Amino acid sequence: MSDKKTTGIWKVISASSMGTMIEWYDFYIFGSLAVVISTKFFPSDNPTAAFLSTLATFAAGFVVRPFGALFFGRLGDIIGRKYTFMVTLLLMGGATFLIGCIPSYETIGFMAPLLVLVLRLLQGLALGGEYGGAATYVAEHAPAGQKGYWTSWIQTTATVGLFISLMVILITKSTLSKEAFDEWGWRVPFWVSILMVLVSYMIRKNMHESPVFAKAKEEGKTSTNPLKESFGNKYNLKFVLLALFGATMGQGVVWYTGQFYAMNFLKTVMSVDSSQVDMLLGIALILGTPFFIFFGWLSDKVGRKYIMMGGMLIAILLYRPIYKQMYTTTDLTLKTEIVENTKVVPSIKEIDITKTDSIYTTTKTYTDGTAVEEIKTKHFDAGKIMLDDKGKDKIETKITKSINSSDKWMLVFLVFIQVIFVTMVYGPIAAFLVEMFPVKIRYTSMSLPYHVGNGIFGGLLPAISTYFVTSAKDAGNPEFYLEGLWYPIGIAAVCFVIGMIYIDKKINTLHD
Repeated sequence: MSDKKTTGIWKVISASSMGTMIEWYDFYIFGSLAVVISTKFFPSDNPTAAFLSTLATFAAGFVVRPFGALFFGRLGDIIGRKYTFMVTLLLMGGATFLIGCIPSYETIGFMAPLLVLVLRLLQGLALGGEYGGAATYVAEHAPAGQKGYWTSWIQTTATVGLFISLMVILITKSTLSKEAFDEWGWRVPFWVSILMVLVSYMIRKNMHESPVFAKAKEEGKTSTNPLKESFGNKYNLKFVLLALFGATMGQGVVWYTGQFYAMNFLKTVMSVDSSQVDMLLGIALILGTPFFIFFGWLSDKVGRKYIMMGGMLIAILLYRPIYKQMYTTTDLTLKTEIVENTKVVPSIKEIDITKTDSIYTTTKTYTDGTAVEEIKTKHFDAGKIMLDDKGKDKIETKITKSINSSDKWMLVFLVFIQVIFVTMVYGPIAAFLVEMFPVKIRYTSMSLPYHVGNGIFGGLLPAISTYFVTSAKDAGNPEFYLEGLWYPIGIAAVCFVIGMIYIDKKINTLHD
């Protein structure tokens, strides 16, 4: 490739990637702050229900992504790639900023979760139109035979967006006191996004339309009804369904298991300190991100199919051993407590004239350097302890583990392995989808299976898996923490079988 062409495509990638990265940042700060958000926008009398409600709201943004893919995909195939994902960028940025402005549940009651849900749905619609536009735009600038390599740069944006969201949260936490962050500082990452969106908008505004689409439009070969041609045509619909059930469905659950489920698992099931989780996840993401490029490049040489299928198969086989090792790494029953260092500090918090909380904070240290803070809260009403929905004393226990250096690096390694699975299934997927569909309906046709696979099957993973874990724990299952993995394992297994049987290597050059 000539220097001029190389410079040109790097400009395209830089502009497309920056905007897409910011949209993923906007989308993921909600998930990164799920534990905090559950206490702000939902009733606080049942923390588990509040957290599950937050995950459900998080998932709602994924569920509507296919509708965004249809709406914006149609626009992208009719009026152009550039202008469509300019709109999605502004819609996403505005919704994110406004989430950071919504008053808490204590202030406006049920209007708080309702407004969050509405804005979350707008985020999902916007993201449904963004990815397909960016991936198509880059692919249509890339030389033949190199689409895997060049589009893999777009594939890094989701992970980089998540990484930046974690870093902004960490910086905000380290700048503010714990009380200030809990009170209002958690809103800062939402507010910061509007500045990044405006910068990205100015960069994207100067971009030119995709040359492939511009040529098709000039020759009058664009579609007047992309939805009908994409899904009403049996031949094309066959490829849409194959893309969904043979690739993106499995790719979606592997992606969200390796990054979001791992994060929620560390914070809620293993009770590791939130800042430590963000840091170790950030390290694993930095180490793993270059492999998106590697597997995208490799897919140009050996084909997309076996790299993606290989990533799914290895994930299916190794998820349970990996998560068992993660849980065992910080299992307090396997550590030796320094009993003489244990401290219990009681305190009383008056909520109103009739209600009080009796709080007992216990700090423990262990011989390997692990430190644990255990907070037990008893709720009293008119001098009597309140009862839970099972008629027992309402006592809430919150455990926070500060892990030692050895455990931290073990967890970094275990999350890094999962990120490698992600890079295998996700690195080649954009080129794979672009090559399956003709130019005039490409934006619409590739966007729908991608966002159904990721938005529905992947986006529902945190809520469904957390529910499985909670149910197994209530049932007394000693390995309750592994039950949530059956969902991604099952979905990936079905996708692997379909992909291996029906995906033909010729798809790589179908519309190259």
